[in-house]
Amino acid sequence: MLSGMNRETSPDVQNLEHHECWAMLRTVSVGRLAVLADGRPDIFPVNYTVDGGTLVFRTGEGTKLAGSSKGAAVALEADGVDPGTGLAWSVVAKGTADIVTGTEQIMETTQLYLFPWQAGKKDAFVRITPDSITGRRFKVTEPLTWWTQLSGAAKASPE
Repeated sequence: MLSGMNRETSPDVQNLEHHECWAMLRTVSVGRLAVLADGRPDIFPVNYTVDGGTLVFRTGEGTKLAGSSKGAAVALEADGVDPGTGLAWSVVAKGTADIVTGTEQIMETTQLYLFPWQAGKKDAFVRITPDSITGRRFKVTEPLTWWTQLSGAAKASPE
């Protein structure tokens, strides 16, 4: 079940509606892919694109491909900041991933103009089908408000 929450979590944080999450995901092309590798979580930056109600990225042989095939459970997180308003957003899509197969599906996927930033052979297209998508928007806090009692603590000398 796809879910987007609309209730406020605090005066400073707004949960995004389902359609707002998808709109935000369309504004950037880089996210972080979380997969399980040897029973442990691992995270990779990926270039992705939205294709209908799915997310697609390209990759080559390795941990990322192995961890995002055969219906594996994955998550993709992306975020951004509007420097004009100081509003930041973060969206997490959770679901299953499969390698795109079949001549017709591969031909359709190659038309998505998906170009990885890193060089190398990246001939596998992976499609994430989310079953949950959530997001939030919030005002970026001024760095001066991050001060804690430890921020002004005396530091040991280098000797």
